[in-house]
Amino acid sequence: MNKDKALEELFLAQKPHFDDSDAFMASLTKRLDAVEYIKQYQEATLRRYKMAMVVTFVAGIIGGAAGMVFLLSMPADVPLFTFRTQIALLQWFSENSRMIVAVALFLLMSFGIISITYNIFDIMNIRARLKGQPLPR
Repeated sequence: MNKDKALEELFLAQKPHFDDSDAFMASLTKRLDAVEYIKQYQEATLRRYKMAMVVTFVAGIIGGAAGMVFLLSMPADVPLFTFRTQIALLQWFSENSRMIVAVALFLLMSFGIISITYNIFDIMNIRARLKGQPLPR
């Protein structure tokens, strides 16, 4: 409550004076244009991020479907590699080698999809700036 009262007193104590209305209007117009530019830039950035999320989602769905087909087509009992040793950790890796490779492949694919999407939109942004055009929508 005290802060509200202090703010109110601060605003009431402020007595702006205007000497030249043309200079004031020019300055105000310049500031409003700067605010409008920032607003348009933020909107374009949000649209770009939304589009990147949609593209990444679709690529992830396609990659996930391909990965599921890959997993379901693999024989589960045949390991990819064997160590021929009695060490428990190496035997576990040998028994689960197909799943380990599949998980590693999925992680690599996810990283690749996100990186490629980010790079494409970054390149689009750079091209728009070099041409002097507004940001892509």
